[in-house]
Amino acid sequence: MGSPIWEPTDADIAVARMTAFRTTLLAQGTVPATVTDAHALQRWSVEHPGAFWEAVWRAAGIQADGPGAPDSPWESVLHDGHSMRPPHRTSSGWEGPRWFTGTRLNFAEHLLRRRDDALALVAWNEHGAQQRLTYRDLAARVAQCAAALASQGVGVGDRVAGWLPNLPEAVIVMLATASLGATWSSCSPDFGTKGVLDRFGQIAPTVLVAADAYWYAGKRMDCMPRLREIVAALPSLRAVWVVPYVSPDIELADLPLAQRFDLVLASHVHRTEPEFVRLPFDHPLYILYSSGTTGLPKCMVHGAGGTLLQHWKELALHTDVQANDVLFYFTTCGWMMWNWLVSGLALGATVVLYDGAPLAPDPTILWRMAEGEHVTVFGTSAKYLAMCEKEGVVPRDVANLSALRAILSTGSPLAAHSYDFVAHAIGPRVRLSSISGGTDIVSCFALGDPTGPVYRGELQMRGLGMAVEVHDERGQPVQGVPGELVCTRPFPSMPVAFWNDPDGALYRAAYFEHTPGVWRHGDWAELTAHDGLVIHGRSDTTLNPGGVRIGTAEIYRQVEQIPEVVESLAVEQTIGIAAGTDSRVVLFVRLREHVMLTEALEKRIRTRIREHTSPHHVPKVIVAVADIPRTISGKITEIAVREVIHGRPVRNVEALANPAALELYRDIPALRH
Repeated sequence: MGSPIWEPTDADIAVARMTAFRTTLLAQGTVPATVTDAHALQRWSVEHPGAFWEAVWRAAGIQADGPGAPDSPWESVLHDGHSMRPPHRTSSGWEGPRWFTGTRLNFAEHLLRRRDDALALVAWNEHGAQQRLTYRDLAARVAQCAAALASQGVGVGDRVAGWLPNLPEAVIVMLATASLGATWSSCSPDFGTKGVLDRFGQIAPTVLVAADAYWYAGKRMDCMPRLREIVAALPSLRAVWVVPYVSPDIELADLPLAQRFDLVLASHVHRTEPEFVRLPFDHPLYILYSSGTTGLPKCMVHGAGGTLLQHWKELALHTDVQANDVLFYFTTCGWMMWNWLVSGLALGATVVLYDGAPLAPDPTILWRMAEGEHVTVFGTSAKYLAMCEKEGVVPRDVANLSALRAILSTGSPLAAHSYDFVAHAIGPRVRLSSISGGTDIVSCFALGDPTGPVYRGELQMRGLGMAVEVHDERGQPVQGVPGELVCTRPFPSMPVAFWNDPDGALYRAAYFEHTPGVWRHGDWAELTAHDGLVIHGRSDTTLNPGGVRIGTAEIYRQVEQIPEVVESLAVEQTIGIAAGTDSRVVLFVRLREHVMLTEALEKRIRTRIREHTSPHHVPKVIVAVADIPRTISGKITEIAVREVIHGRPVRNVEALANPAALELYRDIPALRH
């Protein structure tokens, strides 16, 4: 079973928003007296989804118009709630689950409810603090931007696209877009021309906002040549606004439709108060994209109400964000965690944005930023924590982190040793919450619990209102053994649609073809004895040597504790083996500079894997490589490597941040026999 590495104090539990929420439901008689902790509340919430999500609505103080406004501004909380399938429109009306029917709200209105001089946004880059905006300032700039968008004819249903670094301007344009009832979509400037067009080319934006350049690892990265190509290929554009981020004097004469963003706002400086168009609960707010590593990216449309409720629940209850908190997540505008981070404004918190490399100009930059801004909730990736540990960074020795209350981690499974690293190198009273979800739901399936213990290697709990189970190959729920992570009941942040998918075929194929009536998320997971979760990797990259299914994260957790190994990638190979009827695990390792893959090091790698997992996990072949391919959002891509070593084409290399790395995996002699 193991002992917790962190436990809340009685005072922690008493002041947590999770406790206040549960206590209110108990006092109202909404939940039975047996609901004594967060796990019991979670079980109740999935059995009573209508009552639970109505309680979230009221706790969040959602403002809306509708049939019974202001107390109950809806016809029904959940329509067709017994049907787990994509909502879709037919000739006879809507079919499938729909939430808070009849209500009308505006997402941006809830993120801008605070209008005082408290800090709303703080922006840092590799050169330090760059901008600070109060809630009053932010509302005024949103009003100016909304007026500018309206002057370009942007209104309900139009798309506004951002190809931007993680800057306040991205937040301003997103909120202005949402205030008008238009739809926002963004990707980061490290996307190449084809990657941007693969995304924005599908949705035909009316306005494009971009930056002139950005900084990464000390280098100036120019965006203007690619921006010219992008603008030329998007005939739907009426305006292009360029943020002079790196160069105060930018030349736009040769860029059609272009204006400086600061001058655009200045032309509407008389506007200080935004106006908000209230629209149906499931009105399109965001278009997010799949990674695109297996073809053209899927365009996932997320509704305003579902995003608002889900993010409030996750930030307030699972993360315990309060109005006096300072919330940070290391992300780009191309990852759903940016959308999640910005929703911290709905809690009245200060949101900290960072643009640049996480380890530049030195590996301590983010921790020094956390000290300077008194960050209370620090979000990052599992890879970043592992790299800090590898580099010998001890955050509490390089920065005063006395304000820090919680560390969040997502992006890939968090290894057990990283839990120890946080406890020892950051602080034993800092709660570590590994969370897991995806772009598909713009939120999480598993999250933290500020009122419960943290166990080494485990995600604390399944999300409130999320009917998450782990199923075996027969589709039966299991605990204590790995299986498919699924969701068996509707939840508000399911995509309202896929773009250009009128009959819902793409949507159904993405999640419901494997088992009709069950959302198959694509994670290989395990429910623990503590009612927590362990994520073993993606189910489409699990290995199956000798008929035993293995999650790749199980291997990575062991290999990457070896000091000489920086990172690793495992795939299953079936070509080049006798008769082509068997398979073997191949492990690629990126080693520290000047380290060679010797027989002794190979033996240590295999021994550690065998002793801490099983003989089935031990790779038959180990190969040293100079680089490991990853998506632009930073996730390693086993599928692309698997295709290359089998001589098959990789369908969309534009989805990779470092596509040249794939060449390192072609025609490797060790894989020919």
